[in-house]
Amino acid sequence: MPIVLYHFPLSPPCRTALCTAKALGLDVTIKIVNLLAKEHLNEDYVKMNPEHTIPSLDDNGLIIWHSHAIATYLVSKYGKDDSLYPVDPAKRVVVDQRLYFDATTLFPRLRATTFPLMFLGKTDVEPDKKAAIYEALGILEKYLEPTGWVAGDHVTVADIACAVTTATLQAMGVVLDAYPKIREWLERCNSTIPHFEEANKEALKDVAELIKSKVTHNVYAP
Repeated sequence: MPIVLYHFPLSPPCRTALCTAKALGLDVTIKIVNLLAKEHLNEDYVKMNPEHTIPSLDDNGLIIWHSHAIATYLVSKYGKDDSLYPVDPAKRVVVDQRLYFDATTLFPRLRATTFPLMFLGKTDVEPDKKAAIYEALGILEKYLEPTGWVAGDHVTVADIACAVTTATLQAMGVVLDAYPKIREWLERCNSTIPHFEEANKEALKDVAELIKSKVTHNVYAP
């Protein structure tokens, strides 16, 4: 049975799951769930995933949702080695911590600004919410200082998750001039992680166009 990923390209969490699958060389069947058309609220989808979030993964009847759970599951089951998600507890806990940073800080601060623009008719971003994004990027810059990677001395699923979110922020108009480590790291992710740039390129263009259609100026400029 094929692995099925319920996916919406504009969603950073969806692309985190997809990029992890592609980095592992997995052949996954993509089923689009259009958030903008509220397809995630369809009865069949809610029956499968009561939280009606995306992405969801169906691996031969095992249903998983939340992108970080999907990413770590895929590496644990299908990875040829544990480099993307180390088995050693001392190394793994750092990866987990950075995944939690993306899940609880970096991505929520992105969503806190995009949701009002896309669904509530807002045409600007509140200054405190914008400042919160730049504060999170300052933390990420510190994480990258020791090795150039988010969690250790090589790429892990934490880099995939944080890089997808950060690339999306950049596409939205967030300015990365003050974060040289982040800029270098994003370039390294594009060149080092298999299929990473390919999996994000068109979606990032669509994100940029969608944001521009909602505002009259760069509402994310510092």
